[in-house]
Amino acid sequence: MNSSVHKTLVVELQAGAAGRFPVLAHLSYDPADPFAVTFAFSHDGRVLARWRLDREMVADGLTGPVGTGDVRLRPESRGAGQELRMEFFGEAHADGGRHHAVVFAWAGTVGGFLRETYRSVAPGSEEVPLDDFLADILTDR
Repeated sequence: MNSSVHKTLVVELQAGAAGRFPVLAHLSYDPADPFAVTFAFSHDGRVLARWRLDREMVADGLTGPVGTGDVRLRPESRGAGQELRMEFFGEAHADGGRHHAVVFAWAGTVGGFLRETYRSVAPGSEEVPLDDFLADILTDR
């Protein structure tokens, strides 16, 4: 049963030295794009950022550090629980720095979302209709 998966949860955005504040994270998975999951972060009804991440990378980030570029994930202990720390680097500022956000989500909740995506499309069984894609490109010439 290849159906889309959606989950909304409260996560915490770290705003520099000011600490953390809650925002909503809307997680979605579409079997038509089986390798990606989308994280859309919103506050007061406004989308702050939307990131498409590799599904396997998110799963790996629950157990160890991954990523060296614009997205970096790693597990982090917080009291009795485990969080997924997500660092996002955006476009450059005029001063040469980059936009940077750190988001924390409960690892168990993200893991539960991933398990739902695996019921939709099992890891290793992802397929991309490459032949259809190439046919579309060649007929558009």
